[in-house]
Amino acid sequence: MQDLKVTIVQATQVWENKEANFAHFEHLLANVGETDIIVLPEMFHTGFSMNAEDLAEEMENSLALNWLQKMAAQKNAAFYTSFIAKDHDYYFNRGVFVEPNGKYTHYDKRKLFTLAGEEKTYKSGHVKTRVIYKDWRIQLQICYDLRFPEISRNGMRDYQSAKYDALIYVANWPERRNTHWKSLLTARAIENQCYVVGVNRVGEDGKGLVYSGDSAVINAYGKTVSTIQAHEERIETIVLSAENLQQTRTQLAFLKDI
Repeated sequence: MQDLKVTIVQATQVWENKEANFAHFEHLLANVGETDIIVLPEMFHTGFSMNAEDLAEEMENSLALNWLQKMAAQKNAAFYTSFIAKDHDYYFNRGVFVEPNGKYTHYDKRKLFTLAGEEKTYKSGHVKTRVIYKDWRIQLQICYDLRFPEISRNGMRDYQSAKYDALIYVANWPERRNTHWKSLLTARAIENQCYVVGVNRVGEDGKGLVYSGDSAVINAYGKTVSTIQAHEERIETIVLSAENLQQTRTQLAFLKDI
């Protein structure tokens, strides 16, 4: 397993305006150099909206998926984010991991945010989704999933048999609970002995909620290895070290005791 370059995009989002968000992300990504994975916030081209009836897209003619496939090919990098999808007359907050060749894997958010009534609009997923990309095993997560450690448990006997090497969370997590966001990202990294990538938006949404971002990449020891700051719209590329990951799992072999 080689090192993996991950680019996190902490950005504002234009409320329920798909074309404006496409244009904004294209502008932000224009100068991104060589990388392996690019991560955008949750519901990247609408913001965290309950207006699924007007905004949802079916997979076979999805503007979001087509744009992500185009950008993945252009950047020669995989993308991970989520958007509002319609599937068999149900709406989903659907994560998509899109590879440069156009192949994609989807993950439906399993824990819906009841404080915002997300469960009244969207159907929850029930499947743990892992992708293997450039020999890294990556488990896909979305926002509120972060509060539930049982759905991300990385049971293992030794580092060579770990279920996954990285967790990726995309989010629209309000500033008022940013202490929870930052603490739980670190906890997931420590307890699962994996890299955790958390990408959250900044700015204000159409409901007046303010977002501080606080996006981060955290290694298996629990150390933050990114430098992005709260409230700034910024892109950062971080190298996930395969050697550091294996050393942590070997020297601190806690998960063998599960």
